[in-house]
Amino acid sequence: MSPEHPDDLSALAIEELDAACALSWAEMKRITPWGDTYAGLTAGGLEVEVERRYIWAHQPEGAIAIEVEVRLPGTRQGAEARAVIEPSR
Repeated sequence: MSPEHPDDLSALAIEELDAACALSWAEMKRITPWGDTYAGLTAGGLEVEVERRYIWAHQPEGAIAIEVEVRLPGTRQGAEARAVIEPSR
């Protein structure tokens, strides 16, 4: 991570995960499996790549795993956030 902005990548990963989890269960189910990568900026002004994935989780059965990765372009430096959403009852 950037020494000038050590928490920028993690903060953006969590922010993007929160946005991804804001979908309703029905909306998540319709788009799973799906992923996208797009350019973004952190609060500190770093240009980053953001990758968001909705995939079927192995456990618990029927759940959806949401994964977000924020990374500096052209590097392996980044941060990840993940949540597992169970089917609504």
